Amino acid sequence: MPGESEALVEFDNVDKTFDGETLVVKNLNMEVGQGEFLTMLGPSGSGKTTTLLMLAGFESITHGDILLGGRSLKNVPPYRRDIGMVFQNYALFPHMTVEENLAFPLEARKMPRDQIKEKIDRALAMVRLSEFSRRRPAQLSGGQQQRVAVARALVYEPALVLMDEPLGALDRQLRENMQYELKHIHETVGVTVVYVTHDQGEALTMSNRIAVFNEGEVQQIATPQVLYEEPENAFVAQFIGENNRLMGTVRSLNGKECQVEIDGGGEVAALAVNVAGVGERTTLSLRPESVKIDPPADGYPDRFDARVEELIYLGDHTRVRVNVCLHDDFIIKVPRSGDAPRLEVGETHTVGWNPADCRALDA
Repeated sequence: MPGESEALVEFDNVDKTFDGETLVVKNLNMEVGQGEFLTMLGPSGSGKTTTLLMLAGFESITHGDILLGGRSLKNVPPYRRDIGMVFQNYALFPHMTVEENLAFPLEARKMPRDQIKEKIDRALAMVRLSEFSRRRPAQLSGGQQQRVAVARALVYEPALVLMDEPLGALDRQLRENMQYELKHIHETVGVTVVYVTHDQGEALTMSNRIAVFNEGEVQQIATPQVLYEEPENAFVAQFIGENNRLMGTVRSLNGKECQVEIDGGGEVAALAVNVAGVGERTTLSLRPESVKIDPPADGYPDRFDARVEELIYLGDHTRVRVNVCLHDDFIIKVPRSGDAPRLEVGETHTVGWNPADCRALDA
């Protein structure tokens, strides 16, 4: 995994423009480790799919270079890059059986018939579709078709597999099941995967690392846990998971900590993660599960009055929307437990958080 294996893919100062003026990918420097599952995550138009297509060879590089196994891909056509692809629309041949679909990339490489049969059997067993080898795609469910597409991408044992929103056409439950399927296949086979999605839950579930894209640039690249718990800027904090934002002004800096005067009144202590300096604006980031209702004074020096505006029961927790510091969209997640506070809409309670859970980021 990252830091423990050699880089299989290297993006070296890569730029991409379609019109000669606007860069859709800007100065991209990124490595993908051997055997890693790296997800490129971001909103539409952030540059993640263009980056994947440049790696696949379907889009040219405007500036810079991409290396695969230390070899430049600049003049290498897509079919010679030893890269498997899985698309959202599966791209299976409808007139072929499952077995014939898997045989196609092997026959194109002029592999001996006995090896083809062996590799197909192994790939179908891996995706648990051995008994469906004689069926055509139209006779399979959406999830089964997607597993065939994954098996076809893996059957000739490429160095790298690229997946472009492969679960986007599936319903929610099937999509969630396929996330675990893909995660387990990756863990079993050990192939390097570069995955593109705009679904943060999907990225958090499957990835070793996630590269968060916005406006053509990587905002942060880290493990799912680090991205969620230690976002480096306001965009990442807002894009990954649910997040409370409080705007304010930095009043003092003391090493890794700062005091921030919140718009709407009150001053809080926070971690000075990405602040411009004293007197400058900042965004405070607080995860909903880090905020406590009626907390003890010990460990919760930042305490405010909050009016309960809405309660939504979600089984394992209750989502509480409160008005605090003139912000009426502040969310608190109260876990289901015997000592959870009893709440009613319209009540006023004290809310607080540990300064270590409050991150001062760019404005």
